[in-house]
Amino acid sequence: TSRLVAAVGLENHIVVETCDAVLVASKDRVQDVKAIVERLHSEAREEPLIHRRVYRPWGSYETVDEGERFKVKRITVKPGALLSLQLHHKRAEHWIVVKGTAVVTVDDRQVELVENESIYIPVEARHRLENRGKELLELIEVQSGRYLCEDDIERFEDNYGRL
Repeated sequence: TSRLVAAVGLENHIVVETCDAVLVASKDRVQDVKAIVERLHSEAREEPLIHRRVYRPWGSYETVDEGERFKVKRITVKPGALLSLQLHHKRAEHWIVVKGTAVVTVDDRQVELVENESIYIPVEARHRLENRGKELLELIEVQSGRYLCEDDIERFEDNYGRL
């Protein structure tokens, strides 16, 4: 990640940094990480269950920021991959392409977007995102609405057996 992690005066320690957490441990106690995970589970913490970066067959997404009625994600789509044809009942989405070329379907309209172009996906619009290019497609998604959980999805077509 882009965060600076600094340590002073440590000997025989490891430092593991991810976008979710930082672990500092003596090399001879690395196996004790299991106890940390068990404690997080016993305290009903979300860290062992919910990760900022989520991998899907088509690529990945990372939640960058979220609030009461909005969520911002960085989405990466592999070359040749496409997301399901879907709709959301309780949220709208804005997609801004930051790298690559996106083919976006919204209801009966299909449009090609390149870097620095965007599109609005209204609530209940059938939509799909596709990367027909040879490089990764990266975009920023801004969700807005009264309910922003991942289960607000109705799929109509899916190449990955998730109907």
